Amino acid sequence: MENKTFTKTDAMPAIDEGLRQYMMRVYNFMCGGLCATALTAFLVANTPLLGLFFNISPAGQVMGLSALGWLAFLAPLIMVFAFSWVVSRGTLGQVQGMFWGYAAVMGISLTPILFAYTGASVARIFLISAATFGGMSIYGYTTKKDLTAMGSFMIMGLWGVIIASLVNIFLRSSGLDLALSILAVIIFTGLTAYDTQKIRMMYMTADNHDTMTRKAITGALALYLDFINLFLNLLRLFGDRR
Repeated sequence: MENKTFTKTDAMPAIDEGLRQYMMRVYNFMCGGLCATALTAFLVANTPLLGLFFNISPAGQVMGLSALGWLAFLAPLIMVFAFSWVVSRGTLGQVQGMFWGYAAVMGISLTPILFAYTGASVARIFLISAATFGGMSIYGYTTKKDLTAMGSFMIMGLWGVIIASLVNIFLRSSGLDLALSILAVIIFTGLTAYDTQKIRMMYMTADNHDTMTRKAITGALALYLDFINLFLNLLRLFGDRR
């Protein structure tokens, strides 16, 4: 009987195929989440559901959030912190339910942008965001450079932007708001590459279907948040208000 010695090179095609399928699962979840967010926002803006979440003037203008609207506005923040707990302790069905629920609730909270900006402006900025996100994600996937240091720096910068944004609620400085939006675009552009590389490094051929799906959903949520925040800050900078 002939003995054959298998080398690491022999296993690479199988590993690459598994990695490709894993990354496709991540992007499928992410794109599905974006579609769920867009569909929810569209339904709320164009159906009687609008009156449940927003106060509407007699002229049909959105005047502010209702009590249920405030709940929907704050829910994404609570859910994103609870997500890691669900991933580690919940069932796979609960993890998926949390992801899709988060995407839907985010759609409710983003509904006002459909009234604040022109449709053409929203579409244009979406395409710009998609191109930027796609380019940086490809870079993060293909680069041989370790992006850990850059990612850590970007995360520190993000906390700085969050703190400064809270301070600016009281200062109401338009100049600071502009600067924070520019910084946020830079930060989330960099985080897109960093998160993509981190997701790629999380892949392990020994993972079973349950573990692989949990990792894919976790990675999809990270990229989803990168895209949403990149889109929102580009819209603040270049969007055309009604």
